[in-house]
Amino acid sequence: MEPAPPGLSSAEAAVRLAQYGPNRVDTDLRTSFVRALFGRLRNPLVLVLIGAAAILAATGDAPSFIVISVILLLSILLDVVQEYRAGNAAEKLRAEVCLTSRVWRDGRAVDLATTELVPGDVVQVAAGDLVPADCKLLAARDLYVNEALLTGEAYPAEKHAGKPDQDMIRMGCSVVSGTATATVAATGRASQLGAIAGALRRPAPPTAFALGIRDFGRMIVQITIFLVLFTLFINLLLHRPPLESFLFAVALAVGLTPELLPMIVSVTLAEGALRLSRRGVIVKRLSAVHDLGSMDILCSDKTGTLTEARITLMREVDASGAAGGGALRLGRLNAAFETGLKSPLDDAILAAGKDDLAGWTKLDEVPFDFERRRVSVLAEGEGRRIIIVKGAPEDILPLASHSQREGGALQPLDAAAHDKANQVLASLGGEGLRVLAVAWREAAPDCQKACIADESDLVLAGFLAFLDPPKAGAAEALAGLAALGVTVKVLTGDNPDVTRHVGRAIGLDVATVLTGPQIALLDDAALESRLGATTLFCRVTPQQKSRILAAFRHQGHVVGYLGDGINDAPSLHAADVGFSVDTAVDVAKDAASMILLRKDLGVLADGVREGRRTFANIMKYVMMGTSSNFGNMFSMAGGALLLPFLPMLPIQILLNNLLYDLSEIAIPMDRVDPIMLARPRRWNLALVRKFMFVLGPISSLFDFVTFFVLLRLLGAGEALFHTGWFVESLATQVLVIFIIRTADPLHNPPHPALVVTSLAAVGLALLLPFTAAGAWLGFVPMPGKLMAALALVTLVYLGLVFVARRWFFARFELGQ
Repeated sequence: MEPAPPGLSSAEAAVRLAQYGPNRVDTDLRTSFVRALFGRLRNPLVLVLIGAAAILAATGDAPSFIVISVILLLSILLDVVQEYRAGNAAEKLRAEVCLTSRVWRDGRAVDLATTELVPGDVVQVAAGDLVPADCKLLAARDLYVNEALLTGEAYPAEKHAGKPDQDMIRMGCSVVSGTATATVAATGRASQLGAIAGALRRPAPPTAFALGIRDFGRMIVQITIFLVLFTLFINLLLHRPPLESFLFAVALAVGLTPELLPMIVSVTLAEGALRLSRRGVIVKRLSAVHDLGSMDILCSDKTGTLTEARITLMREVDASGAAGGGALRLGRLNAAFETGLKSPLDDAILAAGKDDLAGWTKLDEVPFDFERRRVSVLAEGEGRRIIIVKGAPEDILPLASHSQREGGALQPLDAAAHDKANQVLASLGGEGLRVLAVAWREAAPDCQKACIADESDLVLAGFLAFLDPPKAGAAEALAGLAALGVTVKVLTGDNPDVTRHVGRAIGLDVATVLTGPQIALLDDAALESRLGATTLFCRVTPQQKSRILAAFRHQGHVVGYLGDGINDAPSLHAADVGFSVDTAVDVAKDAASMILLRKDLGVLADGVREGRRTFANIMKYVMMGTSSNFGNMFSMAGGALLLPFLPMLPIQILLNNLLYDLSEIAIPMDRVDPIMLARPRRWNLALVRKFMFVLGPISSLFDFVTFFVLLRLLGAGEALFHTGWFVESLATQVLVIFIIRTADPLHNPPHPALVVTSLAAVGLALLLPFTAAGAWLGFVPMPGKLMAALALVTLVYLGLVFVARRWFFARFELGQ
């Protein structure tokens, strides 16, 4: 390949970056603050409140207009600011594992973030890279590019510099083999991928958690509509002022709606992502944090995850098992000339041989693919041209008609010789050795090109056997995942005997193995029936890996996949949550939703705990909102029917809702019960609904007890009634979090921030009636006996909720 031109200067690149913008098609995880703010203003409830505030302003009710406007503004800003911060945090994490490109700047090659590329840059690409932008080839060698993203064509296309129909490589496509130098022609949305990004981009199917949040929202909306219409009808039937009745109904709707749920979810996931980053896991997709906590099946490749990936060539044998045979020298020629992504096996081959290859030159190559599972090189040297084929023994043996013995003698590879070769392979695999087969054939003296058809009538030179020992700590990591309820399945292209040997050493169940050829004969139903009893899936293709993952998901499992190679990209896409490592090829890193800073299953165990912690904190808010909040709003509707006046003024309802929201902003930081981390957790709307209909009426019951105390025992007027119930309503709503958040409140204390926000909200509610602001809002000072009565009601309520909660979760277990 010709030397690359010097490329752009840094100064010129900066000017072009400002002119063309970052080289990205997708939007980042951050949202414009102004855009997020206007997004909240499109919320129907917010629009109704804005309309109500406008009506109040038009009728001259300035105090109510000011209060509603302030509360509305604070609520929106709280939501927007928290989500904006969460988005920023997530984007910073994603930037830590951004893809990089080899670029010529200021006359030298440097690694830059792909987003910094500009038209005119000179870049280098090699096997395993994603093409960073639309580029025109300056020089290429054995370059094959997978363009399925744009063309749908599965087989890689060969590219050549200087050929008008073959000299462009497009952004987002992956380099299968070869190397190239190219100049950037278009970046970002100006690229071909950017022009059709909307059509190509398909949203991922919603996770169980996303569906649960959606269904929960629908349930709340249905209940809200019913209660609001019922309350509005009753107030109008009792000939109360229409405007006041309307504002009360609107305020009731706001009180019922869990407005902070999106913010709680976003912030909790972002907090989880930050904690994961401190454990060596970088989150690219926030929702994957929850998926990680729900994961109950982890599918993993073998090399580097269960083994050390320190591969050493241990043995060279011919087809009969005798030492030697010439496989190593031919294997070194193949590995030295191969331009595809080098594997650790290639490195071991090159490190083992010592003979001089200087007299050989490469003429052509048929790159490796995961269907053929072999690579062929056409080489010339020592007065001959030969095609050298290296790959999986199972795929090369059927193509061989002869075998080679030490000294170069050839003999036919008949049925008996085939059986002997298979026995050799089984023996090597039983020792835990990985095996490659090397074969060759003579090429015509004028042959310049190699093709797949040339991979026939081969001479089997022999086998190369490698040792890749089990990883230290793998057995402990697998035991840790098993203790968390996560089952590990191994999906590998390697030999069953080798995989069994490794699996046995690290404590996996190796009794049942399913191979790729066996899977090819099974329909989907038959495959699903074999999944539970099978731990090792060997000699599987990338398409079969994806099929296995889909079958697990169809059975209701939440599936993770760990891989780092080109062949792992489809599986990373197919899994609920895909893991790769920061040393993986670009294709794998781009497909993954999480990046591990070290390839260690122990890191994943920490991640699983963090995902479950995140889920548990989100559920605290949901459970609280569906119990006390629902109960209090139901009491509002009932009070409108039973009382001669509104149970609470619209302004007071809105203030109650704002203080309640402020008290819960620390939930994402709260501690979690160990039992919530012990096994996979999933969203369960039926459980949430049951919880609401068990604890909601308890909350409502104590509201009606408060009504009785205020009206019958204390003879409270309208203002004192509003004041007393405002305080009791807020205290029960807020303080119940200390009961709901844990199964053992006495031994699992809350996070200090949650204590501060909760007690501050209740304290403000107690003090407000004694201030001028309280009088302006319609409150009056409470006598001591009323405060004592409210304290007693609140304590009894919390005690009954504690008993009811224990009974409920003894009968209906959370997260199932």
